[in-house]
Amino acid sequence: MESSQHQRRGGGFVSLSPSQTPRSNDKPARDLRSGDSNSSSKNDKDKGVNVQVILRCRPLSAEEMRIHTPVVISCNESRREVCAVQNIANKQIDRTFLFDKVFGPSSQQKELFELAVSPIVNEVLEGYNCTIFAYGQTGTGKTYTMEGGARKKNGEFPSDAGVIPRAVKQIFDILEAQSAEYSMKVTFLELYNEEITDLLAPEETTKFIDDKSKKPIALMEDGKGGVFVRGLEEELVTTANEIYKILEKGSAKRRTAETLLNKQSSRSHSIFSITIHIKECTPEGEEMIKCGKLNLVDLAGSENISRSGAREGRAREAGEINKSLLTLGRVINALVEHSGHVPYRDSKLTRLLRDSLGGKTKTCIIATVSPSIHCLEETLSTLDYAHRAKNIKNKPEINQKMMKSALIKDLYSEIDRLRQEVYAAREKNGIYIPRDRYLHDEAEKKAMAEKIERMELVSESKEKQITELQELYNSQQMLTADLSEKLGKAEKKLEETENALFDLEDKHRQANATIKEKEFLISNLLKSGELKIGWYLSECTLFWHGCSMK
Repeated sequence: MESSQHQRRGGGFVSLSPSQTPRSNDKPARDLRSGDSNSSSKNDKDKGVNVQVILRCRPLSAEEMRIHTPVVISCNESRREVCAVQNIANKQIDRTFLFDKVFGPSSQQKELFELAVSPIVNEVLEGYNCTIFAYGQTGTGKTYTMEGGARKKNGEFPSDAGVIPRAVKQIFDILEAQSAEYSMKVTFLELYNEEITDLLAPEETTKFIDDKSKKPIALMEDGKGGVFVRGLEEELVTTANEIYKILEKGSAKRRTAETLLNKQSSRSHSIFSITIHIKECTPEGEEMIKCGKLNLVDLAGSENISRSGAREGRAREAGEINKSLLTLGRVINALVEHSGHVPYRDSKLTRLLRDSLGGKTKTCIIATVSPSIHCLEETLSTLDYAHRAKNIKNKPEINQKMMKSALIKDLYSEIDRLRQEVYAAREKNGIYIPRDRYLHDEAEKKAMAEKIERMELVSESKEKQITELQELYNSQQMLTADLSEKLGKAEKKLEETENALFDLEDKHRQANATIKEKEFLISNLLKSGELKIGWYLSECTLFWHGCSMK
């Protein structure tokens, strides 16, 4: 079992594969933690630990300063507040966000690392799994924060080195100071357009990375609620310089492109993982091994496609980036709202970060923003998501310490499994998988079949309901058409009646006028007749009077 690659300081100590990294839910016989670790882990498990969220605001760029771009973001580091100024309907609205730590435009790389990241690195060396990832709009300094600017020159550590190189330096400084016997391995992967690429794979395998016939690297369930990347290249390292070279080699393979927002914009998500196994001795003289893992994640930035100037292939890249980050946002919302379903499986990014969000990992999110008014919309979105992420509770558990004899036994089992896989591949009669994994896959397959059956029944029920509703809709349509026809006839009849009524009213007015005229004439005639009768009677009276006198 001993080899020069796997040994450190003379010990026959071999690193574990990802499937062998001890977790807290492994066999109880291996749970040999100390009393302090037990109480700490139990307390964390019962209460949960909030995800730590750090806000960093970059300074204005030279171009932004040249055109006097207005600043709409102000940072109060002592009060841990970020204030965003927004004008809505000619009214100034100030929005204030509170975070665990805030670093303004003048903050330095060293300051951010020592105050925010260094304690997390110490947790890794205590046996925890920890994740640090940068989140924000493109061009806000995520890659600079994680990797830094200039490379190491003349053996001197650059002042603008990022989180990853500083974490590596701290790990080795502590291990060297403790004269610890340890083994360390690193992996480096890229997630581009929902496809995983191994950035540490040999050159000959990466030449055909865009070949459609090449089978992509797959994510696998580990049977314990987590996922791992099968077939990922692992590099055993013994010095910090080896890791720096691996970082430089892997970063050079990452997909970048120039946009209007950033001259070298990352077009993919990257995850750099460091796994450390440290040997220690119990008071009884028994050799124990504790394991810690540090995931350092540099996410591609969200971007407004119209503002970034992305076209064709670049626009499709941006669409995939925004899609995966949107899924990440939905996962954050579901965790904060304690939703029954968390959509981890909607994106490979969220599947990879599953244990870091709502799992058993200690997580730190570094949210990066721009102070420019032109980025205000994306900045507010980042601030909202980061502020919500503060409410996510993880339940970190310290990895179990394993006895060296148990580790060696597991390694022999792993070697035996690999031999059987090689034999099966050589004989071309299939691929061997362990029985527990086979049983797990079969159980998962059965559960999936039952779920499909239930979904089919639900689908049939829904289709029946749709058919019934369609029939009801058709009958209602016919009834509506009939009523519409009747309404049309009634409206036509009403119109005819209104016309007839109008004619009758006109005739009535004319008749009234004629009657009034006739009444007037009769009245005049009656008056005229009364005068004539009076005169005639008067004449007759005079005549008879005259006759009587003769």
